[in-house]
Amino acid sequence: MAGTSNTSLRKGRKGTYALLSPGLLWLILFFLVPMGTLLKIALSTKPDPWLPNYTFDWRWSNFSDAVSRFDTQLYRSFGYAAIATVLCIAIGYPLAYFLAFRAGKWRSVLLGLVMVPFFTSFLIRTLAWKTILGRQGPTIWFIRELHLTGVTDFLHLTSNGAFLGTPQAVIGGLTYNFVAFMILPIYVSLEKIDINLLDAARDLYDVPANAFRKIILPLSLPGVFAGTLLTFIPAAGDYINANLLGNANTSMIGSQIDKLFLSESNYPAAAALSFIFMAIITAGVLLYAKVLGTEELAA
Repeated sequence: MAGTSNTSLRKGRKGTYALLSPGLLWLILFFLVPMGTLLKIALSTKPDPWLPNYTFDWRWSNFSDAVSRFDTQLYRSFGYAAIATVLCIAIGYPLAYFLAFRAGKWRSVLLGLVMVPFFTSFLIRTLAWKTILGRQGPTIWFIRELHLTGVTDFLHLTSNGAFLGTPQAVIGGLTYNFVAFMILPIYVSLEKIDINLLDAARDLYDVPANAFRKIILPLSLPGVFAGTLLTFIPAAGDYINANLLGNANTSMIGSQIDKLFLSESNYPAAAALSFIFMAIITAGVLLYAKVLGTEELAA
């Protein structure tokens, strides 16, 4: 009996390994190998400033040089992404709540409307906002008609009567482009809540706000966590919004990495900056998971 049991256990393990092997092979080929290559480039020296060649020589100073050279863009990227993420939560949570509990027969239609903008490419959507926020666009026309140009300039909402080239334009573009990634995970979490539990919460707490704070909000935190990751990480690394809606004073870390790789052919500096960005993002995600109480989601 013991021999039969051990044989079955070994067969079960082999079956498990066989099921895991495609995923492990995918991770090795398309994550670990590229990351190893990127790390090798980050520890290299670029002898000729005009050629894209480099020499591997364990040059750890590339990391400190990248931080000292692009610290402003790092702070700006994480700041813009954090503000955009907070705005996405502020916009997305009420919409997700309405879709889950109040939309009724219109739920499918409203969910479709949330997804409609994503039938077009990210670039096209951002170019559309460039037109909307441009000097000849409807936003500036509306402000001029109300004679509010001086007020918006005074409040630093516009620059010389234009939204383009301002942090507000970049943050607005990030919020618009990623808000759906906040709405959908929160909606899924809210939809999974048992309606009987909601009825019991209403009976237990006289004030609806208490029922929301003690029951609904904690149960929806996994959706908030997932939405935050899906919003903050791509927003921090985005460069399309910064390039099209901003200017040199609003450039983000993605723009600098793109410039180092494609314009300057400085692969070691670009790779080092990419690794620093990835390390900060990873540390931030782990810390956020611990604070939110969802460590198992980050495991």
